Amino acid sequence: MIRTDRLCLRAPRQDDLDALHRVFGNVEAMRYWSHPAHTQRAQTQQVLHDMIRSHTATGVEFVVEHQGRVIGKAGLWRIAELGYILHPDHWGQGLAHEALGAVLNAAWDRHPQIDRITAEIDPRNITSARLLSRLGFQVTGHAENTLQVNGEWCDSTYYDLSRPQRQA
Repeated sequence: MIRTDRLCLRAPRQDDLDALHRVFGNVEAMRYWSHPAHTQRAQTQQVLHDMIRSHTATGVEFVVEHQGRVIGKAGLWRIAELGYILHPDHWGQGLAHEALGAVLNAAWDRHPQIDRITAEIDPRNITSARLLSRLGFQVTGHAENTLQVNGEWCDSTYYDLSRPQRQA
């Protein structure tokens, strides 16, 4: 568990299903995700199952709580790819930056073998691009028509963050 000024990042649990379904079922939140908004709880159940398994393996896949309520997720997928989503009710408050800063610190501490962390976003997601830039990520590439979501082809922009240099 990680506590920041306003958030609690903790291991995902089965009883997070309803709260996570409110996030993954939200069309606005899922606008730039790799698949459409969930219409059935079974879809979110699979994501939750994968989150629990990932956290067990890596220790850096978290649900994000604000004021005692689950508002999203943040963590590393495939050990070194950053993934995150918050419910739109919590956008524009600096909460994603706060959560991701904590996740990155935990990843560097818990996995000394990692020398870089990557991220992939839809380039139309300007807010996410700004967030990654503020966290120190650099653009490493761009590819066209990488995903088809709701019949629409989407591009991908790839980012990379190198492990910070240790202070002497």
